Amino acid sequence: MNSRRVAIKNLMLGSMSASALSSFSTETSGTTALKGNINHAVCRWCYSTIPMEEFCQGAKDIGITGIDLVGPKDWETLKKYGLYSSMCNGSEISLVDGFNETQFHAKLIQNYTEMIPLVAKAGYKNLICFSGNKRGKDDETGLKNCTDGLKQLTGIAEKHGVTLVMELLNSKVNHKDYQCDNSKWGVELCKRVGSENFKLLYDIYHMQIDEGDVISTIRKNHLFYAHYHTGGVPGRNEINETQELNYPAIMKAIVATGYKGFVAQEFIPTWPDKMAALKQGVMICDV
Repeated sequence: MNSRRVAIKNLMLGSMSASALSSFSTETSGTTALKGNINHAVCRWCYSTIPMEEFCQGAKDIGITGIDLVGPKDWETLKKYGLYSSMCNGSEISLVDGFNETQFHAKLIQNYTEMIPLVAKAGYKNLICFSGNKRGKDDETGLKNCTDGLKQLTGIAEKHGVTLVMELLNSKVNHKDYQCDNSKWGVELCKRVGSENFKLLYDIYHMQIDEGDVISTIRKNHLFYAHYHTGGVPGRNEINETQELNYPAIMKAIVATGYKGFVAQEFIPTWPDKMAALKQGVMICDV
């Protein structure tokens, strides 16, 4: 009987997924009419197998207006399709070598000092950064080192109207030893840096894994969050009924805070039609 129940459940889930794929695959032409409460974006790296121009056109057809994690070499392509670089990158060394390690400060300060004016000149606002891995450092040492490094950049960020945005990543599954792995630590860093031009990227997928309590955390700390990413838990795949997070409820909580920035889809699509999977994610979040 147990085996039969499992088989029936799997059959039902498979039918639901196939039906969803079919319905979204037949609706990929023409720009989608969205409600306007969420500014939709998508992370480029999740769709790296799709040529950039094809991807931009497909994203625009869905109703997406921003592309995350794109550097200067692709900005002209985005502009060609009327898309915005919603989270710029290109200054970081890596996810593991970040501001919590003083040996990297000189290189990071050089990189960001050069990039911030370029971001501003292109008309963009957000530039990503990372804490780096702990490598044996306690939280207080990491906070002090990050504060010292970032304070050397906030002046130029303020001058150019650019916000440095540190991403919250889970250290339980994907990024072992990463220091900025919870909102409490990240918010404390924001307070110590003391600039409106340094905030956090609240990645819903990552923070569900490391701290949970997503909606309450957003309500409590939304002033410190400059950007949001999505992803299905577990697995970081589609954000539909196959995973545990209630994305419509989360999006409504974000809208209720008065947030006007971007929410970027950062799930790894498993459907054969990756753009259809992306469209489903956008529609789920379009509250």
